[in-house]
Amino acid sequence: MITVDFNRLTILPGDRILDIGCGPGRHACEAFRFRDVVVVGADMNEDDLREARERLTYHEMLGETGGGVWGISVADITRLPFKDNCYDLVICSEVMEHIPDEDTAVSELIRVLKPGKNLVVSVPRYFPERLCWALSDSYTGSSGGHIRIYKKEQLIRLLETAGTTKWADHYAHSLHTPYWWLKCLVGPERDDSVWVNLYHRFLVWDMMEHPWITRFMDKMLNPVMGKSMTLYFKKNGYLTELTEVTEKEND
Repeated sequence: MITVDFNRLTILPGDRILDIGCGPGRHACEAFRFRDVVVVGADMNEDDLREARERLTYHEMLGETGGGVWGISVADITRLPFKDNCYDLVICSEVMEHIPDEDTAVSELIRVLKPGKNLVVSVPRYFPERLCWALSDSYTGSSGGHIRIYKKEQLIRLLETAGTTKWADHYAHSLHTPYWWLKCLVGPERDDSVWVNLYHRFLVWDMMEHPWITRFMDKMLNPVMGKSMTLYFKKNGYLTELTEVTEKEND
């Protein structure tokens, strides 16, 4: 599911986009629809990277791209293998809640981003996530699970102290929230719950069909119980339009 609202972002031909913690590549594929961009999906999980590669290749076969180029990289968010100030957009979706060394991760996200450009970070929202923790000990006990819950003000302070300014935020995926409550209630590791499986079928149908009624319900419920919180930041500093155009012409 897509957590980032790309309609809020200005993405230009030639822009370089990093999707760190890309998983199976949902945001990387969506970014690749923009004209003549360079998209890099990076993650530590090699199975997820293989799926991301397959998805991007499939999108190319279908012609559902903007004609740019893409790449896949095994990368640790605390030691990104990229130069300073080399990306025009950095996306970090549902990653920070897994990272023990959050300060180093944030420093790396900002280091590779060009001054004046956008960083989009999404994490589980505090209230839905807190209820999941209360319902199930094993929800957080698995390897690679969530190790913290961010409050909105806490995450903003973390990112702004490191050198960014928040300019927008929203909540997403309210219809997914009851699914995780149900799953935690019966046990996250169980796959035999009738109610959980029925709700999962509903979510898959919703993502495939996009009926107007569920889109409307999701939009209305997001401010109250959206599963994900998405924050938009701009890296402090400024590159003039002339400098940006010159850099892209030289590339």
